[in-house]
Amino acid sequence: MRRWLAALALGSVAVLLLSGCVRPGGTDGDLTNNWPALRTPAMFVPATDACLPRVTAVVQASTYETVDCARNHLAEAVHVGAFTGPAADGPRPEPGSAALRTARAECDQRARLVLGGDWHIARLTLNIALPSVSAWNGGARWFRCDLSETDSIDNTRPVNRTGSLRGALIGDAPLVHRCFDPKLIGNSLNYMAPVLCTEPHGAEFVGVYIERDMTWEEFTNSASQAHKRCMELIAAYADVPNNSDLPYRAGSIFYPPSQREWEEGDRGVRCILWSDDRKLTGSMRGVGPQGLPVT
Repeated sequence: MRRWLAALALGSVAVLLLSGCVRPGGTDGDLTNNWPALRTPAMFVPATDACLPRVTAVVQASTYETVDCARNHLAEAVHVGAFTGPAADGPRPEPGSAALRTARAECDQRARLVLGGDWHIARLTLNIALPSVSAWNGGARWFRCDLSETDSIDNTRPVNRTGSLRGALIGDAPLVHRCFDPKLIGNSLNYMAPVLCTEPHGAEFVGVYIERDMTWEEFTNSASQAHKRCMELIAAYADVPNNSDLPYRAGSIFYPPSQREWEEGDRGVRCILWSDDRKLTGSMRGVGPQGLPVT
């Protein structure tokens, strides 16, 4: 086999030598004939302001796909940023790294600009997608910020939607958390059923606080701290004194980010006013002591 290949190669050289004796018409004798130089291959970077048929933590150029936002999709890329400085010099950032926390903070700000408000207050989730390890090793340094609509405050799995999320939190936004009818199993909360605030209900979303100073382990071991911070939001929301009477007016339910989100830098804790001894028949926003009496 080797001799056959060698003979074939020698034969090819002979053909090349013979054909080189005649100049083809329309050429100047230059081997390249003034051909333009090949362009340097461009590094793949995903598009921003694009809707996506699937949610992925790693984006592969070979399987990359976008869809028209008017069609069903699971996510919307609202920003593509770049790792710079020391973050771009090492291995691909992992959860818990300063680089990924910086990227999530940038994603958070861009998401708020696109939506017209804080995505934490609505049935939305924010995910970061990165290049594959092989793409990172090949020079890719981008990160993508993906927003998705979710099913409920309890189920944050992305759901199919149609239409862009741009401006989704401006005005009377249907995605915003409002009132709930808590469903209990014994003394444990099972899930929060969304209801109109004009219907009898036992809970109302009041806002979000940012927990900046705790690790995930510290947070999970200090539920009383989260309760205290949420009670502060409840007092301000209902316009009632934040004093020793407050626990007799309402309780709190809170929803922290997942551990992965926490380690990526998302520290937004959602707070809910909870009335366990009477049904509410309207929003508690600004009702004052008479609207949320001591019981």
